[in-house]
Amino acid sequence: MSPLKITTRDAATGPVLEIFGELDYDSVAELRELIPTLTLRPGQRLILNLGGLEFCDSSGLSALIAAHNHAQAAEADIALAAVPAHTLRILRIAGLDQIFPIAPTARPTLSGDDGGA
Repeated sequence: MSPLKITTRDAATGPVLEIFGELDYDSVAELRELIPTLTLRPGQRLILNLGGLEFCDSSGLSALIAAHNHAQAAEADIALAAVPAHTLRILRIAGLDQIFPIAPTARPTLSGDDGGA
């Protein structure tokens, strides 16, 4: 088991969260507490880079939805980037691939083009 690690950086299009390890019931509070502290302006895009995510349960999915709702409330966009295959499968089963733009790389564009993922 890998502990959850989240790094935050600013990009020209908005904040980028890089999420590593396991996003589950035991660790999800860290992401849930971080989300409301993110400053988003209308038109920005919040990127959640999941390239280092090893595991995500329903609690983790709930935190991703909270991030989506936070972005929407700020009139900003959100995208998931570099989603591992095992997490992408879960997103598709839950239908969340229909609400999240999913980019195959860690650098999705602001225009909404998700790279065809």
